Amino acid sequence: MIAAIGFGIGGAKLQSPPWVFTCAQAIIGCLVASDLNASILATVSRDWVTILVVISTTVAAGALVGWTLAKLSVLPAATAAWGSSPGGSSAMVAMSREYGADARLVAFMQYLRLTIVVLTASVVSRLLPHFGPATTVTAAVLPKVVPAAAASLRSLLKTLAVATFGGVAGRRLRIPAGPLLVPMLVGALLQANGIVRMTLPQWLLGAAYIAVGWHVGLDFTREIVVHAFRALPRVLLATFMLIGLCAGSAWVLTRLLHIDPLTAYLATSPGGLGSVAILAVASHVDISFVLAVQTVRVFIVVLTGPPIAKLITRFS
Repeated sequence: MIAAIGFGIGGAKLQSPPWVFTCAQAIIGCLVASDLNASILATVSRDWVTILVVISTTVAAGALVGWTLAKLSVLPAATAAWGSSPGGSSAMVAMSREYGADARLVAFMQYLRLTIVVLTASVVSRLLPHFGPATTVTAAVLPKVVPAAAASLRSLLKTLAVATFGGVAGRRLRIPAGPLLVPMLVGALLQANGIVRMTLPQWLLGAAYIAVGWHVGLDFTREIVVHAFRALPRVLLATFMLIGLCAGSAWVLTRLLHIDPLTAYLATSPGGLGSVAILAVASHVDISFVLAVQTVRVFIVVLTGPPIAKLITRFS
């Protein structure tokens, strides 16, 4: 995306074909679905009330920040709503364009926040104590990206079939962001029932991320870059506001639900699933709970993104 931005603001007349972006959306939908495994489902079924409370507070914090940015006219309402959505950065960027948001500014906000969240969470994980027993890390707990050499050909073909069917169905049904949402829902349903094991080799994910990066980056112009930097101080303030609200909800959880502080902080952290997983493993917290919350939140954020954006647009 950074390379494409350079070409875009340099005036290069390059374009990314729409079908390439559709394929990338379908692969990212399968990526979200691949995080749903037996360990996650077991934790959700055991602690669903707690997980629902954690996710609700985090999503509400993101909505509040988006509404504040829109109300103060820092950014257009739709862009503020999608850019402030807590999690699922690549999915939010891929979906936002079809809901009237400026995907360029959404990408700017999402990846800026992701960087800050990772840095702050790294510091906090060093400072906060944890009072629960260290969780044994097993292969079933962590989300996986399968190396190309180890990818089962049969599972890969099934995953590609889900992506193809979901992408085409989502486009034909004219569902906004359908090429991402349909593969995500179909893939999650099939994987949860043990019918398909979503297999995503690194080269396939790399191609999907490149496609999204090109599609968003080539639309950048000098004017949009200037606008983004002008809004940077307020976007940074909003980012720290979101992190602070999530930290506040983590503190409430430690008081009401007796979760240790570091587990609560990482569970409510509005960052990416992969980065939070790494921090959770390094910190010896309740990994199953943290990843269950983060995984389910990605699903909820993707599904509730459109109605929340509409509400923010209406009431700002």
